[in-house]
Amino acid sequence: MSWRSERIWIELITGSRKTSNFCWAFILFLGSLGFLLVGTSSYLGRNLISLFPSQQIIFFPQGIVMSFYGIAGLFISSYLWCTILWNVGSGYDRFDRKEGIVCIFRWGFPGKNRRIFLRLLMKDIQSIRIAVKEDIYARRILVLYMEIRGQGAIPLTRTDENLTPR
Repeated sequence: MSWRSERIWIELITGSRKTSNFCWAFILFLGSLGFLLVGTSSYLGRNLISLFPSQQIIFFPQGIVMSFYGIAGLFISSYLWCTILWNVGSGYDRFDRKEGIVCIFRWGFPGKNRRIFLRLLMKDIQSIRIAVKEDIYARRILVLYMEIRGQGAIPLTRTDENLTPR
C-alpha cells in the first residue's frame, strides 16, 4: 500500500503480520503441544490424547524425545507469536521531493533499537539497484536496494513482495 502526492511518496511496509506467519505459528503451536502431550502421557502412563494409547510409546527414549520436541516447538512458536505481536519489520519509506529527504522507519524487537529510523538526503543517494536472486526452488526473487554514499546498500523491499508496477 502506498500514498502519493506531487512532492511526497509514502510506501507502507507490511512487517511480520502476514497470513502465512499466523498459519505457521498456529500449526507449530498445535503440533508441539501434541508432541508434549504424547511425551507426558507416556511418562504418566495415562492416555491424555485418546488417539495414541500410552502403552505403545515407552517413556525412555521415545517419550523423552517427544517431550523435548514439544518443548522446543513451543519455544519456536512463542518466538513467532512475539514477532507477530510486536509487528517486527513493519514501517514506512517516505520520499519528500521538496525537502530532498528520504525517511526509512521500521519496527524492531523490543529494547534499545526498537525504533529504527533513518533520515537521508536525496543528494546522498548514489543509485537504486535491483538484485535478482534464486532460491532453492529455482524461483527468482527481486530485491530493491538503495545505495547511499558512505553507508552501503539499504534494502527497500522484502524478498517476498512483488515488484510489479501498480
